[in-house]
Amino acid sequence: MKWWKQKRREPPAPVVQVRREEGHPFGALDRYVPLHTGEIALYRAIREAVPIVDAAIWKLARLCGGVGVRCGDRKAQAGLEEFFRTVDTGWGQRGVQSFLDRYLDDLFTCGRALGEIVLTGDGREIAALLCASPEQVEVKIGDSPLDFRLCRAGLGERQELPWQELLLFTPFQPTGDAPCGVSLLRSMPFMAGILLKIFQATGQNWERAGSLRFAVVCKPGEGEEAFAQERCGQIAQEWSAAMQAGREGSVRDFVAVGDVDIKVIGADSPVLDSEVPVRQILEQLVARTGIPPFMLGLSWSSTERMSAQQADLLTSEVTAIRRTVEPALCRVAELWLRLHGFGGEAEILWEDINLQDIVEEAKAELYRAQAEKLRREIP
Repeated sequence: MKWWKQKRREPPAPVVQVRREEGHPFGALDRYVPLHTGEIALYRAIREAVPIVDAAIWKLARLCGGVGVRCGDRKAQAGLEEFFRTVDTGWGQRGVQSFLDRYLDDLFTCGRALGEIVLTGDGREIAALLCASPEQVEVKIGDSPLDFRLCRAGLGERQELPWQELLLFTPFQPTGDAPCGVSLLRSMPFMAGILLKIFQATGQNWERAGSLRFAVVCKPGEGEEAFAQERCGQIAQEWSAAMQAGREGSVRDFVAVGDVDIKVIGADSPVLDSEVPVRQILEQLVARTGIPPFMLGLSWSSTERMSAQQADLLTSEVTAIRRTVEPALCRVAELWLRLHGFGGEAEILWEDINLQDIVEEAKAELYRAQAEKLRREIP
C-alpha cells in the first residue's frame, strides 16, 4: 500500500478579487457596444443639453446642402431633376434636399444614417424617399467587408430585412473597431458632463443669491437665561411674519431687543470664476465639430487672416462629408433611371461652398484678369 502518496487535490475555484472602478462620471460608457440604443440616447441628450453642439450640427448639415444631379441622357435629365425637386420625403416635405438634411443629422449624431426607397404598388416608380431611425436596425457582418446585411433590431435572432437593395446605409468616419461608423459626439460625453456641472452649480448659486436665506442668532444677556427659550420663539415668529410680508409686496420692519445677529447664509463663500474653464471646454467641443468659433457666435480673439484660413479648412471638411453621402444619392438617381428605361450613371452636383467675402473674390478675379492680360502682352 502506497500510503506515502498524497491524495491528488483539485485546484480551488477562482475568486474575483478586484472589481471595476469608475474613473470618471461617464465610466459606464466603456462598456457600451458602439452605436447601440443607449449610446445614441446619450448623444441626443448632449445635443439637447449643450446648445452650441446642437447649433454646430445644424450648421454642418446646412453647409453640406445644395444638391443637384446630372446624367448622360438628355431625355432623362429633365425628369431626373424634377424627381430630385419633388419626391415625397414624408411629414409634408418634398425634394431630395429635405431628405439629405435629416440624413446628415442622423449621420452626425448616431454615426450612421439609414434611409429607404419606397416604390409604388406596381414597382415602376419611386413613391417616396424616407429616413429611418438608425436604432431600428443592426448590421450583420459577413465573411468579407463587402458582405453585410441590415437586420431588424430587437431581442432574439436577427431577422434580415427583405429588400436590401432599397435600403440606404452610410457610416460616418468608420474605423477598424467600429466599421459601422462613429458619432461626431463620441469624444464629447466627459467634457459635456463637466460643462453641465458648472452650469448647474452656477444656476444654484444665482438661486441662492436671488432667494436669500438668513441666520438669526439671539444671544441672551446676563440673568436672561431662563427666558431665552421664550424670547427665541417670539423672535422667530416676528421674523417669519416680516419675511411673509415681504413676499406679499409690503414692507414690515423687524424690531428686536438685545443682542440679535442677522446674517445671510452663504454670503461669505466666494463664487468661483467659470469663464476660463467654460471656455476651455467649449474650445474642445467646437474643435471636434470643425466649425469656426465666429460662426457659432463666440467672440474669441481671431485675426482676419486666421478667419480666412478657418473658412478654408471648413470648406475641405464639408467637401469630405459630401463625398460620404454621395454614394447613397447616386443609388437613388441610378435606380430612377433604370425604372424609367434609361441606362448610364448619374453624377451628383453640389453647389459651390462660398465662405469668403464677396469683395475679396472680386479682387481675386481682377488680379487673375490682369495677370492674363500681362501674359498676352508679353511677346
